[in-house]
Amino acid sequence: MLFNNPINRKVLEIPLVQIKPRKNPIRRIYSRDKLMELAESIEKNGILQPLTVRKISNMEFELISGERRLRAAAMCGCVTVPCMIVSCTDEQASVFSLTENLQRSDLNFFEEAEIINNIISHSNISKQDLALQIGQRSSFISGKLEMLDLGYEERNIILKSHLTERHAKAILKISDKAERRIVLSEIVENNMNVSQSEEYINEILKKSKFRRQQSQRQKAVIKDIRIFENTINHAVDTMRDSGIPAIKIQTENEDFIEYVVKIPKLTNGHDDGLTA
Repeated sequence: MLFNNPINRKVLEIPLVQIKPRKNPIRRIYSRDKLMELAESIEKNGILQPLTVRKISNMEFELISGERRLRAAAMCGCVTVPCMIVSCTDEQASVFSLTENLQRSDLNFFEEAEIINNIISHSNISKQDLALQIGQRSSFISGKLEMLDLGYEERNIILKSHLTERHAKAILKISDKAERRIVLSEIVENNMNVSQSEEYINEILKKSKFRRQQSQRQKAVIKDIRIFENTINHAVDTMRDSGIPAIKIQTENEDFIEYVVKIPKLTNGHDDGLTA
């Protein structure tokens, strides 16, 4: 149950001046054109769905859900609005407001992610409990929170270009931020749909994987060369410690590295200077 205390299901007309906005509203940006449309509808048909509020004093109520309706009602000159009064904690109010907005699809997916993150960050509720209270799976919450890995500039481009949440999830597969911006620009400029974007990104990931494998192989070769070089150095040092004046000569070009070790050949106490 979302609310432990019963909801007063009686709808009351409450003056707009007695309704205070929430300290941390679910959303902060509203389309004026859409508010005007809603105001015109309210002027003709009234408010069909009551707002939800909670009492904070004898003459004041805090808005829990219905801010668009409240703003539109003020725009068309309403003095009172129909409200349902509930008794709930701050945490319950946040969850209730989120639930209604998710059901009404008034939020974009980045706003949903920010709201979910704020609720979890500023309350004792876990991802699992929040998912349960809004009737979703834990993976739904985790998927929304992943959206916040995109920077604000990337989010703005995605929203202005009318890309979908699936576009955003596909773009998130690119971990390098600089490369991600290039990919996002290509998707927008070429007006790619979700399938095209996913295919394009998968090809990039394959090439990146190939480059990483090539780099790893190159590092392995370099490591093997260093081991071999250390072996030669150790052998020359051992001979020198034994009194044999061995010499190591190393030359390198574009195609190979050449090592020459010269070990003097001692005959009857004389150095003949043979090369080995």
